[in-house]
Amino acid sequence: MERAYPLQWPAGRARTPAHKRDWSRFDVTLGRAQKHMHEEIERMNGKNIVISTAQRVRRDGLIYAKDADRTPDDPGVAVYFLRKGQRVCFACDQYYQIWENMRAIGKTIEAMRGIERWGSSEMLDRAFTGFAALPPPDAPIEMSGPGEISKPWHQILAVDPSAPWNAIRAAYRDKMREADDTAKYSINAAYEQAKTNFAE
Repeated sequence: MERAYPLQWPAGRARTPAHKRDWSRFDVTLGRAQKHMHEEIERMNGKNIVISTAQRVRRDGLIYAKDADRTPDDPGVAVYFLRKGQRVCFACDQYYQIWENMRAIGKTIEAMRGIERWGSSEMLDRAFTGFAALPPPDAPIEMSGPGEISKPWHQILAVDPSAPWNAIRAAYRDKMREADDTAKYSINAAYEQAKTNFAE
């Protein structure tokens, strides 16, 4: 289950290195950024919203106004919600402030809603497949069927969990060459978890 605090970054999503973060040109308050993000998710019929950050939040899941201008060690924001029965996640850590990353997520969802307005809901549904929430990093990650998880990363890549990095990378490349599109999803997720584990 996703948690609001501390930050629960989605499994398999890369982080922006601190030296590559930037200041945005957004000109809104924390309250407005949070409200806009919530409104955009609700307009998309998103339910059970969980906003996860590295700052403590109020009971309603929003950040305290007094923390609006604080620059946290980790400004990342991950927003989880249910849409059409699928758990999805939007995450952003490109900017220095939590409210900036919230604003970026809100604007992204707003732009995606344009696909539905001016294109078709089918196109939007396809776009959303890229935001499907993966299981947490400590969970096994192979998909044995729709929504079912069955194996840990090292079994998917067919390597020993203590294998050196060059062996893990070679196994990943071999598996990707042989895999069909369905299998590539779990192989990529396994490789991302392997990178996380190797970095620790």
